[in-house]
Amino acid sequence: MANIKSAMKRAKIAKVRTLRNKSYKSAIKTSIKRFEQAVEAGNIDNAKIAFANAEKKLDKAVSKGILHKNFAARQKSKLARILNKAM
Repeated sequence: MANIKSAMKRAKIAKVRTLRNKSYKSAIKTSIKRFEQAVEAGNIDNAKIAFANAEKKLDKAVSKGILHKNFAARQKSKLARILNKAM
């Protein structure tokens, strides 16, 4: 553990940010799973809504610096291919 006050604060902030990032990544994974479940069920209308939701969450994570932009672009591309194949 750090002895300097500023180092202790940085460690505390890192812990808080790690938890925030984990929860946001979990929400992204959940939205992607909902999209995949809608596609598997053959419900195209719900799949389109879930796709838009997942895309929005990915973009927001990139803007907050949680995900790399290329990772998000790759995920969106993958989901779009799945949606187009299902239609």
